[in-house]
This record gives sequence, C-alpha cells and structure tokens, in this order.
Amino acid sequence: MTADAATNGPAGGGPLSGVLVADFSRILAGPYATMLLADLGADVVKVEGPKGDDTRGWMPPTRGEVSTYYLGVNRGKRSIALDLRDEGDAEVARELARRADVLIENFRPGGLAKYGLDYDAVTSANPGVVYASISGFGSGKGARVPGYDLMVQAISGLMSLTGEPDGPPYRAGISVFDVMAGNHAVIGILAALRHRDATGRGQHVEINLLSSALTGLVNHSSAYVAGGEVPFRMGNAHPSVFPYEPLPTADDDLIVTAANDGQFRKLCEVLGIPEIADDPRYARNADRTANRDELRPILVERLATRGAVEWFELLVEAGVPSGPIQTIDGGFAMAERFGLDPVVEVGEGERAVPTTRNPIRFSETPVGYTLPPPELDEHGTELRKWLTGAGEEEEERA
Repeated sequence: MTADAATNGPAGGGPLSGVLVADFSRILAGPYATMLLADLGADVVKVEGPKGDDTRGWMPPTRGEVSTYYLGVNRGKRSIALDLRDEGDAEVARELARRADVLIENFRPGGLAKYGLDYDAVTSANPGVVYASISGFGSGKGARVPGYDLMVQAISGLMSLTGEPDGPPYRAGISVFDVMAGNHAVIGILAALRHRDATGRGQHVEINLLSSALTGLVNHSSAYVAGGEVPFRMGNAHPSVFPYEPLPTADDDLIVTAANDGQFRKLCEVLGIPEIADDPRYARNADRTANRDELRPILVERLATRGAVEWFELLVEAGVPSGPIQTIDGGFAMAERFGLDPVVEVGEGERAVPTTRNPIRFSETPVGYTLPPPELDEHGTELRKWLTGAGEEEEERA
C-alpha cells in the first residue's frame, strides 16, 4: 500500500486503512463500490469532470439543494474536479493513478486510453495497482454497447420474470444490477489486494452488468442452464415453493414463506388446521407446489380471521417466516425495532448527513463514517498540491 495514502486520507482506522483508491467512476455501480471501500477505511479520491458526477443533478428528491441519490452512494470520499481533456489536469490524474493501490473506472471500455489512464498505461507506471473496470457488457464484442441497469434488466431476462403472468414485464424497483455489480467489484478488488499482498503483483479486475445479472438470477439461470427450461412470470409466486408469496388477511397482504415441511406444519398449527399438514396432497413441498391452487384458498380462509400484523407476531413466534408488506419507512422502523440502528450520521455540524448504515459489522475494525459526501472539487486544492508537489516546493522556498 502507498505510504502517503495513510497520511493524507480521512482520519480513522478500518481494515482497509492506508489503501488509496483512485475513483474514476460515476453514477451508481462504481460509486457504490468505492463508498463501501471508504466505509472499510480506504482513502477514496473521487475524480469528477468539471460538471461533476451525473447523479448530482438527479433530483428530486433532495436534501437542501443536494440530490439524495448522490448523497446515498458517495460518503467517505474526497472530491477533485479534473478536465481530462486538459493536459495539466490529465497529468494530475495520471499521478493519482501512479500512487493508487486501487483504480476503479466505469468508462466505456477503452475510453480512458486517450488520456493515458487505461490499464496498460497505468500498470506500466504502477505495476502493483489493482485496476477495476465496470462495464455494461464486457470489453469484447459488447464494448460498444452503453451499459445502463434498465437495459440489463431487459436483456438479461429479469423483466420477463417480474410482473403478473398476463401482464407486461416490469423493472425492479431499484437498479439492482448496478448494485450487484458494485458488490462484485468490491469482492474482486479485495481478492486482488490479497493476491498482491502475497505476490506483489497487481492485476486487471473486470466486471460487467450482464454477467452480474446472469449469476444474480441464480435459480432461474440454473433452470435454463442445467434444466433447459425458460422461466416465466408468476407474479409474486415462487416456481418451486408454496406457500412463498403474499396472501390476503383481514386487512393487508402478508408474506408467508413455509419453505420446508416443518415450517408448513407449524403454519398449519398456528392457523388452526393441523390436519392439512398430514393431507397427502400437501405433505411435501413438491405436493404443495403441484396443488397450490387447491391449497391457497384453505390458507386464505384462515388468514382472513386476523390482520397482517397480528398474524406476523403469531407466525414468527412459532418459527414460521412471514412479514407485512411495508413502505420504506416501515422497513427502517422494523430495523430500529430489531436494534439494527439502520441510520447513522456521517460528517459533523452543518455538514452532517443521515445515511444508511453499512450492513457489515466487525468485532475489531468497525466501519467508519468520517467524511460526508463531498461537494464538487471540495478537496481539489489540497489534492493538487499533494499530487503535484506544489506544497512541498512552497515549504522549501519558505
């Protein structure tokens, strides 16, 4: 790791303390990955164009005059604005890349070559760097295709699986494959850093959204690859398990997931129909799945006697997975109820911003929340001095 990263980055420890990350990414997948690295203690320098990351302008909603989208994926970083078309700024960027332990970028494949910031150019000056590239469809024949999450949801098949059987396909409510690719980028970077610790050699880590999507479709991908079956939309139903879907109660729908025979027996006991668990039509999961149209009305009739929250309490107490369908505020409230402390503040004073807690808990090296999402070029002056040596020259003259 670079010695000067530890002395110029944000204060605090963390398992990645002393690791310098040059972040040439923007929008979601890359910034989400680098935010996670910053949470773990890395010194992340966010390189933005003169107009800043696109998500600075993705509003509403806002907090004050700042996009909450931008705030959600950029804590823990320092910002420097560089116009890579300007040779002076490009040289600053190349110096950052020369010093970095990790460089992450999501330009179209080959897009950084004209600035001397492609993998070959960077590794010639910094052979130990872990260079991570995120693209939509890889660096081969798909390199020319722009990569946006919605495109990948469509192309991968996810949208064909989302929605009612007789309705149109739908996108997921979030950019699920951007987030997944960001997580895959972090995994790849950490593995490559481990390899560098052992060998001294860096490497190129490549992630693309379509590959993340296909592995993320898990059982549906396996149904096609291993079973030769093309899955189809089933609304909220599960193709292989029943019950595993929302069912109506006296007031609201309730998610009921009896994923094995023991859970189904407990469900029947709570609902007051223990004999159903012994019915040969429903005794095994395969039987319940095959006869779901006959079983569903039996369950719905019993669930109609109480409300969703009351059933939730009774079912969870009995060990049956279930949950009320809530809006996001309800999700945060439930996390608070369970003592998960889902909201933390990053930064101090007027710059303090509430943010969603990193989901990883460490017993020895806790996640840090030191720097709030930076303003555009907020740290540009100090970073330019550090990277150009201007500050050292002034000290020598003094």
